Amino acid sequence: MIKIENRELSWIKFNTRVLEEAANRDNPVLERGKFISICESNLDEFFMVRVGSLVRSCALGGKLKKDPAGMTPQEQLDKVWEKVRKQVARQYDLLQNDYLPELKNAGIYFLKPAELSGDQKAYVSDYYDREVQPLLTPRAIDDRRPFPLLAAKAIHIAVMLPPQSRGSAPRMALVPMPGGISRVVMLPMGQSRARGIMLEDVITMHIDRLFSGVKPLAVMPFRITRNTDFVYNDDNAEELIVEMRKNLKRRKWGKVVRMEIMEGADAILLSRLKKYLDITDREVIAVNGPLNPNYFMKQIADLEGMDDLRFPGFTPAMDPRLQDNSNVFDAIRQGDLFFHHPYDSFEPVVRFIQQAAEDPDVLAIKQCLYRVSGKSPIVAALSRAAQAGKQVTVLIEVRARFDEENNINWCLELEKAGCQVFYGVPNLKCHSKITLVVRREAEGLRRYVHLSTGNYNDSTAKLYTDMGLMTCDEAIGRDAAAFFNTITGLVENAPMEKLVTAPNRMRDTIEDLIKQETENAKEGKRARITAKMNSLLDPKIIKLLYKAEEAGVEINLIVRGICVIKTKGHPGIHVRSIVGRFLEHARVFVFYNGGERLVYLSSADWMPRNLDKRVELMFPVEDVDIQGRIIATLKDEMKDTLKAWQMKKSGKYERVERREPLLNCQENRVLGPAQLMLEEEPEAVTEPADETETVEAAVDAVSEEEPIPPSEPDDPDTEDEVSGDEPDEDDDDDDDIIHSDEAGL
Repeated sequence: MIKIENRELSWIKFNTRVLEEAANRDNPVLERGKFISICESNLDEFFMVRVGSLVRSCALGGKLKKDPAGMTPQEQLDKVWEKVRKQVARQYDLLQNDYLPELKNAGIYFLKPAELSGDQKAYVSDYYDREVQPLLTPRAIDDRRPFPLLAAKAIHIAVMLPPQSRGSAPRMALVPMPGGISRVVMLPMGQSRARGIMLEDVITMHIDRLFSGVKPLAVMPFRITRNTDFVYNDDNAEELIVEMRKNLKRRKWGKVVRMEIMEGADAILLSRLKKYLDITDREVIAVNGPLNPNYFMKQIADLEGMDDLRFPGFTPAMDPRLQDNSNVFDAIRQGDLFFHHPYDSFEPVVRFIQQAAEDPDVLAIKQCLYRVSGKSPIVAALSRAAQAGKQVTVLIEVRARFDEENNINWCLELEKAGCQVFYGVPNLKCHSKITLVVRREAEGLRRYVHLSTGNYNDSTAKLYTDMGLMTCDEAIGRDAAAFFNTITGLVENAPMEKLVTAPNRMRDTIEDLIKQETENAKEGKRARITAKMNSLLDPKIIKLLYKAEEAGVEINLIVRGICVIKTKGHPGIHVRSIVGRFLEHARVFVFYNGGERLVYLSSADWMPRNLDKRVELMFPVEDVDIQGRIIATLKDEMKDTLKAWQMKKSGKYERVERREPLLNCQENRVLGPAQLMLEEEPEAVTEPADETETVEAAVDAVSEEEPIPPSEPDDPDTEDEVSGDEPDEDDDDDDDIIHSDEAGL
């Protein structure tokens, strides 16, 4: 067994890096609150998927089966709870002692009931009567009324009422918090720039009005998280939507895996709730503040008149060939188009589909969709294309976790419009990001292809960093056609010239590329690998990386989320993570290849699920200028001194040394595209790798003075990653766990 870290513990380290951005004063104050919200959202999905999976493994008798890191499910659960409790304590300590005081300094106050003035109390009382009480439905809990099935992630208020008669027990009731109104009730009167009081405090202040003036003995807000890790049959495409709808219903009654309460909660109420919910003390987390601080992301971050407390806005760049609403097909014929979102506008990608739908010379459109926005202009364009008589083929992955219902609805809408819709590939999630447009031109039929590392989602394209390519390269066009024929079931394992697919060829190709660098190093040649991805989990690839490093290959890994590789004993492996304004989502792989670099972009991370259990694509970047932009971007990420974290040999992550020149790689991209000056000498940058040794941070590992030969080629919203029976949660977004539209890292 190779030495790697447990994936769950690595994920908790990632979420800690997210949380620490809330303490980072380089971020504007309203932006800092988003990271507190995102940390909580991540924990929700972590418990729903990963902890749920461990609970299921233990319940099914798998307590002794070890993961690749050598830990049993029970050992993992014990360690997860220990680490999560520390993380949540840090989250609320940061909230109470750092962030809320900073909001006060900025003129934004969260008031407690005792702090309200007379006018404010009158306003809150009137607001409760008008806007809140009509939405409340208290529910008595007793022997005649069974405990209800409570919605996950919603806040409920447990109420203990006095006995109805002498000698009887206190009564219990539940009040669900309404979800259709703002969590923070903003007060129009009073000093400061903005004032608010939590909705649960408003309800608690007036809760006796719900019970005919009877004052409760105790009130306790609480929130539960349920296990959503269900096994389902996906080997029958015709029954897939039926199966997924069943799975969506199962989520409503999954086992409770966590209950959050506020510190100081009433012991009797808590005891009764634990009994009803069938949980123990271990599943209960007490927090020092309001439950579920997602209101910073959903409400407070968007307060009007507070632009000075947010990141400055910017206008995404547009390739000159695409300005003035020009024809995308004309632009592509002039040469490949490269996009680095969100710094480059996503509008040309939407325009590509829209113009294909409207162009009378376009005969066919084929596209894979994994996650799309709620009001997707791309889906609307595909519908118009089908209605106009074009051949439109769409694969929508209905198993994209937490987007299943949305994707099922899009499937039905596209089918009604006349599109040929595929719900997925049996037994394999389709995670590829590709569009093929076939157009009749004077020279004959020409294929135009868009390939990307990220989803066709116009919302997350503003928040996630992804890279994409538009091309009419004939070989890639033929490969794209063969790819769609494969996933629609017409052929099996079609040979490809340039595109690399999983699960058929990608693993072997990546392993061969690593082995080639290893052989080059053994022959005394300079050898290096630079890989950027969301997660690194695959034991076989990690084993090859260890061997490559031992042979002398320089290895630089930029891994945003989970990374189970260990650098102790491998000084030639450097791991860093970028956590900043945008969620780093691109997958980029650069192999030195004896000086003739190979640059690839991909939809796949180096994880067993991506390489063995999903339909993925890796594609070469052959244009020398585009290669230069990509390599220059990686160079900046290796030099970042403001948003980068370095893995130490102990496995801990620490912020890189803050030194001149200060560099925030993301803000650098906001200012303009990365350009590699190939005639320049590479800069040597060093930084402490751990407490006892210093390593050269190989900026020149991704850039050199010699030119790149022009002939070389090249998942953001929670499942089988390291061991074969683990569930296959979605990372897009993605993710590791982060993939929702509101996850605005």
